[in-house]
Amino acid sequence: MKVFARRGDSLWYYSQLFGLPLQLLCDSNPEIPSGSEPLKIGKEIAIPGFTHRDHKILKVETIQTIAQKLNFSADCILLVNQDKDFAQIKAGDVLQVPFRITRNIVNPKKPYDYDTLVKDIDRLKEIYPFIQCTSIGQSVMGKPLHHIRLGKGKKKIHWNGSFHANEWITSAVIMNLINDYLRCLTNFTPLRGIPCIPLYDQAELSIVPMVNPDGVDLVLNGPPTETPFKELVEDINQDRLDYLGWKANIRGIDLNKHFPANWKIEKIRKEEKVPSPRDYPGDLPLTEPEALAMAGLADIENFDKVIAVHTQGEEFYWGYEGLEPVESEAIAEEFERVSAYKSVRYVDSHAGFKDWFIQEYKKPGFTLELGKGINPLPLSQYDTIYQKTLGIFLASLYL
Repeated sequence: MKVFARRGDSLWYYSQLFGLPLQLLCDSNPEIPSGSEPLKIGKEIAIPGFTHRDHKILKVETIQTIAQKLNFSADCILLVNQDKDFAQIKAGDVLQVPFRITRNIVNPKKPYDYDTLVKDIDRLKEIYPFIQCTSIGQSVMGKPLHHIRLGKGKKKIHWNGSFHANEWITSAVIMNLINDYLRCLTNFTPLRGIPCIPLYDQAELSIVPMVNPDGVDLVLNGPPTETPFKELVEDINQDRLDYLGWKANIRGIDLNKHFPANWKIEKIRKEEKVPSPRDYPGDLPLTEPEALAMAGLADIENFDKVIAVHTQGEEFYWGYEGLEPVESEAIAEEFERVSAYKSVRYVDSHAGFKDWFIQEYKKPGFTLELGKGINPLPLSQYDTIYQKTLGIFLASLYL
């Protein structure tokens, strides 16, 4: 919600007026140098966690009774209706009234394709302007690879989803995690009993919710109409009846077998020697723009830990070739405790994002395998998956 500053208003005053953490107001209006200084009259100010609604005045209502009914200060209503002459208002007139967002915007219980992701990011940015939304690059087909950042702490935590196309449910899970976190921040409510403002103050969270948007759209919506991609995927898919088994990017390269961490082992032992719906590691590591973007992000950001979200197996992997740091074990124990997922230190697999991150930076890295069954997992598993992942999400911030 946007308001226009009046004489004597400050971000601190708005934090009191709307019941919001001052830090979130400051982060939503980064051009304002101080939360306590008076604002320039007429300056447009973003109020996070709020929108406004129309209210038709009834015969017996006054500004005070309307404010009381809505559990706001009367000055909230005056602030968002500066164009009204309150000496002249009467029954039947329409006012704008603040409306606090207490429910999630994201609907994760549906096929979660790229367009859905973009719409959800746009809506979250509108309501929670303290988040930073950028692009770290583009997919093969030119879709921006969206990156969301929030938090003020020194610890830098990264999450990503949908490295694999038919694991698109991971994007829905991650976006709902973000939405829950944002909602609890602006409402001063705990998330699974944990206060969220301290997490915001101690950790900076980085999220790439959909690493492989071209592949996700292929699985959910069928072949693209654009040449040469339509012909390319039809040729790679051969005589398969659908694209539900497709894990790769649109060029048939498995993005999580594509990082320079013993890549040659995967290249030699994989049966797939040409672009395929799954498991083909490419002719060389890091040729694909999606993988390059993720490697570039890690190089720039110097993350303290990374969590790559996949399906399936109800377990997570956290070691690689003995290169993982000592603290990884304690983190893994906590992840296991809060999720009941099985902690697995080593698995016979190479060239994944987590593998490469541990190899390059000697910092904690984790691959989560959500749910159980055959990919793509059915949405009927969503609630169970989400509750187990939520514990890991929170632990990744407070550890």
